[in-house]
Amino acid sequence: MQLWNGKTLTVILLSALLLGVLYCYISQSYRVVSLGSVWEEITADGRSEVHIESHQFHLVAPDSLQYKQPSIVSGRTDVVTVTPWLAPVVWEGTFNPVLLDSIYKPQNISVAVTVFAVGKYVMFLKDFLETAEQYFFVGFNVHVYVFTDQPTKMPQVKMGSGRQLTVRSVPSSKRWQEISARRMELIQTLIEEKLRNRTDYIFCLDVDSKFHGRWGTESLGGLVAVIHPGYYRDDRSQFPYERRPQSRAYVGPGQGDFYYCGGAFGGLLQEVHQLAKTCRSNFEADAKEGIEAAWQEESHLNRYMWINKPSKVLSPEYLWQDFKPRNAEVYIVRFSGVVKNYAEIRPNV
Repeated sequence: MQLWNGKTLTVILLSALLLGVLYCYISQSYRVVSLGSVWEEITADGRSEVHIESHQFHLVAPDSLQYKQPSIVSGRTDVVTVTPWLAPVVWEGTFNPVLLDSIYKPQNISVAVTVFAVGKYVMFLKDFLETAEQYFFVGFNVHVYVFTDQPTKMPQVKMGSGRQLTVRSVPSSKRWQEISARRMELIQTLIEEKLRNRTDYIFCLDVDSKFHGRWGTESLGGLVAVIHPGYYRDDRSQFPYERRPQSRAYVGPGQGDFYYCGGAFGGLLQEVHQLAKTCRSNFEADAKEGIEAAWQEESHLNRYMWINKPSKVLSPEYLWQDFKPRNAEVYIVRFSGVVKNYAEIRPNV
């Protein structure tokens, strides 16, 4: 029996090591290439093909476009515009909308939107949809998916060119917490069944809200979070995180970056799919142990984004609260939660 010599063994070990590194890189590539979509597709003959799409690493602007010269020594000084992990924080006055649209328009990107209108929340749909037509990714391909238990009560809203509306029926519930908690499951399923390989970005928004100003290409990113308007000036010890260590949504003392909204988040399809899948799994595992996180999917979302940092953070302009006056640093409200009486619209309070 012939034995391997030292040189042959070294070559084999190095080859195995390189293959291991390559495998790890590919299996984690959607996090390494955090601004690109990575999908594995099984072909008809059983082969596995990995597809990588990136809309953000190669930003091409028309050479004829003219705009004001940007500056790195002047700009907004009243707010922070970058996180400690170097993700942009988007405020009015920090971006050029004409430049951004000219970069993304030729890429023919598609944006999906999910909105849930269950029970009496269907009353908010008309304002949501009509104002979205006015302000949300105007001029781009947008497909709105409405989840409702009352499809016959859908308002008639004229959709613009390149924009679609699809209604998906869901069961009603006697507890608003259950409605809230099921969102991650339904988002995950929608991505797997309908959107994969068809849509670039997805945003998940609350129906009891309306648009007041532009929400467009400045919001695009790998994983996109919105800072909650109620807590952005507070110390993180005051954030309403899930504080019980038994819960998989737990965020401990001295942890957490910002408090993010559960009513507005999004990003590249693969990133949102991973978020929804993880939050759903953690929620269901908690439920088996009799635990419901303090703010259902919002608590699990905040836990997820503490570990998996968003690549772009949207300021409170992107989900203000109508019942409170605008703070001085909020130059514009783009999207806001409308004033309502929860005792009237929720099945339980």
